[in-house]
Amino acid sequence: MTDTKTTETNGFYKLSWAQRIGFGSGDLAQNLIFQTVACYLMLYLTTVLKINAAFVGTLILVVRLIDCFWSPIVGRYIDNNNPKLGKYRTYLLYGGIPLTIAACLLMLPQAAEWGYTAKVIYATVSYTLLSMIYSVVNIPYGSIMASMTRDNDEVLKLTSTRMVCANIGQIIVQAGFPIGLAIFAHAATIDWNQALFMAIGTIPAFIILPLMPVLKNWLGKKGLYYTLLAIGFVGFCILYAIPKVSSVEECNTIVQAAKVMTGVGLLVGSLMWALVPEVITESEYRTGNRPAATVNALAGVAFKAGFSIAGWITPLVMGMIGFSFTDEASALQTDPSAWFTVTTIFAIAGLALLIYCFKSCQERIATTPDKPVTYGEMFKEFGANKCLQLMIGIFIVVFLASFISAPVNAYYMKLQDYSETAQEAILWFTTIIPALLLILVAFLIYKYPLTDEKINEMNREIEARNKK
Repeated sequence: MTDTKTTETNGFYKLSWAQRIGFGSGDLAQNLIFQTVACYLMLYLTTVLKINAAFVGTLILVVRLIDCFWSPIVGRYIDNNNPKLGKYRTYLLYGGIPLTIAACLLMLPQAAEWGYTAKVIYATVSYTLLSMIYSVVNIPYGSIMASMTRDNDEVLKLTSTRMVCANIGQIIVQAGFPIGLAIFAHAATIDWNQALFMAIGTIPAFIILPLMPVLKNWLGKKGLYYTLLAIGFVGFCILYAIPKVSSVEECNTIVQAAKVMTGVGLLVGSLMWALVPEVITESEYRTGNRPAATVNALAGVAFKAGFSIAGWITPLVMGMIGFSFTDEASALQTDPSAWFTVTTIFAIAGLALLIYCFKSCQERIATTPDKPVTYGEMFKEFGANKCLQLMIGIFIVVFLASFISAPVNAYYMKLQDYSETAQEAILWFTTIIPALLLILVAFLIYKYPLTDEKINEMNREIEARNKK
């Protein structure tokens, strides 16, 4: 029988719930900002600032292309340095404060009074700055998980805890933002059905994620993914069918239930972060280096690529078929001061949570290479690492499925208010396209080769090497 203390000195650390929740609070913090951008920034720029939707979509895409170069720079810098406050934890503070300021500056109420050119410049600068600072926090944060333990079961628990916290942030923003807008805009009524529809897809996370170890043992890693994806696919099909046979308003209970089912399928996106430590371990096993920040940077680029492609395609295609976000009746309140107030509340709460995460996390396995990781070596690793390539492919597709409907979800519950052409466009982006993307996710997961047994064997061999 293996001694627990000996096992822990070999890197297979057991973590307390306080450490797991403390780590997860960092994802809650970031989601208060990221979900605001993912779900509502496009609507703010088009319906409040009245900026052309095609320009907004292009802006989102260009900023993400910039991030394709910026994130590897951040990851390489972090991998090659070791600050006193912690190799990765440091950036929760050093990046968290400017991130909060940038988030507050993203939706200044005065901007609504400016001329069109000034609005375009403001949107470009503020969003680019926020995105770059976000990477300085998000990349090292993702690397913390791989530095806390090598134990695969503990990594799964960390991932589950992190994703529960992330989904708490998601439900707070997706439901809370429209409610907050209505409150601070002094609206006569609050559309509770709309707020529920925006957020209810997050509910499965609070049931399934805590049961992840049990479900994984029962269904297997891939079996679990396939089951979730199948449930999500059926949910999207139901959401598409309802307006064809009845009205969304009359079938509200079925609509909300189907939205929960889609949330089950999209939950796979949350579980994909558990693949990151596996790919880091596989790379360390082959090369001797543990490029945690670099792999997280590439995963972050893939995650943001899915988000940016969605943000570019949705307004572009809907504009081509005649749906103008700037001209159609907005699904949300358009008071600029209300947008600024709600965003600022989320940003300040996020900073408090980042500080708590900083104090709660303990890095035990973080390493600095004997020689700096070069860009050539980084992209060579990407070319050689098939697991990394597949992981990035999965990330792009699953998060494209998650975010392609984000700017349009607010319109689904008001479907009857729009023309037949607009209704069909809303249905395609909220149901059909995400459903097809879930099928592609299932295929990519089928191709992914790393099993838990392989990962555990690699970790044991790495620790044996380190003892020599």
